[in-house]
Amino acid sequence: MSLEPLSMSTTAPLPASPAPISSAAFIQRIRSVQVLLEKAGLDALAVNAGNSMRYFTGVPWDATERLVTLIIPRTGTPVVVCPHFETGSLKACLRTDVEIATWQEDENPALCALEPYAAGARIALDPDFSFGFVTAMRKARPDLVLEDDAGLISNMRACKSAEEIALITHAMAITIQVHKEVYAFLKPGLLASEIRRFIDTRHRALGADNGSYFCAVQFGHATAYPHGIPGDQVLGENDLVLIDTGCRLDGYHSDITRTYAFGQPDPEQARIWAIEKEAQYAAFNAARIGAPCHVVDDAARAVLERHNLGPDYKLPGLPHRTGHGIGLSIHEAPYLVRGNTTPLKAGHCMSNEPMIVIPETFGIRLEDHFYMTDDGPRWFTEPSHSFTAPFN
Repeated sequence: MSLEPLSMSTTAPLPASPAPISSAAFIQRIRSVQVLLEKAGLDALAVNAGNSMRYFTGVPWDATERLVTLIIPRTGTPVVVCPHFETGSLKACLRTDVEIATWQEDENPALCALEPYAAGARIALDPDFSFGFVTAMRKARPDLVLEDDAGLISNMRACKSAEEIALITHAMAITIQVHKEVYAFLKPGLLASEIRRFIDTRHRALGADNGSYFCAVQFGHATAYPHGIPGDQVLGENDLVLIDTGCRLDGYHSDITRTYAFGQPDPEQARIWAIEKEAQYAAFNAARIGAPCHVVDDAARAVLERHNLGPDYKLPGLPHRTGHGIGLSIHEAPYLVRGNTTPLKAGHCMSNEPMIVIPETFGIRLEDHFYMTDDGPRWFTEPSHSFTAPFN
């Protein structure tokens, strides 16, 4: 099967990619968290390798068994602690000024990270640290007060800047274009793996970081399982198609799902699709500045209950939360879920995907994201048009 891109006549040109996060933004993030440390009476914040360290430094470094951490003191210059042999690689990734402290393979990295702090110092820990690392820190420095960061990192990351929203917007534009191209690419007999490969190829061609970040391609009864089932399905005539995929741009994610009829539409599937779209719009319309996150989930479930689906997480119905935050992590705070009283704020970016599952038969998920402004929510991407013409 050929995986050649579609002709230019069938694709729309994308706008120029926005600039990556600026050095000034990283400096401001450090300053902002230092103000919060001062207010909380904390002496430092220890940030684990991963997306939160990338948020503060620009370093795309995944956590491994070797401790790599960013220590942000209440005042002064942050310090990145890493294995000595990784110094050159880490310096090449840095996008803001920090000091570097290193440890050798036969040394205790926890001692290296915490050595500058006197007995009784209060150090807030990134919740993404493994239990093993936290245990090692406590054993290395039992005289320190090591405590949870109490949402300090997640609350900062949750409210996106204009720079961040621009990157997410462009990543979403790439992925929605890929969705449109896939829709034109489908034909009976295609393997799900061939479609996933096409999606990855097109993400790369359109400028995404390293192609598809993830990709789910499900047909027919497999759509009844929110994250699919094993096996390489074959697309058949009149199958229901569910494709969920996304990419990254300067680390910021896209994540879009489309479900539609391939060939002759099934009337029951079309009925559930219409309810899904109604629930998605009800969730969007419930999002207002200052409203608790749970009202968005409540609104989607109210639509389903009016159509005798659910209630709660019962099936047929919605088996999971309505949405998740998105940014440097594909799933991050805030979450649109029952009981979450976090007030919606300008800069919050989140998914809207109140999937409807008919057990062992089929499922319909429409997923678009919105971001909060002072005037209310705005879509990153235009929602699906219809069951048979999802892209108009």
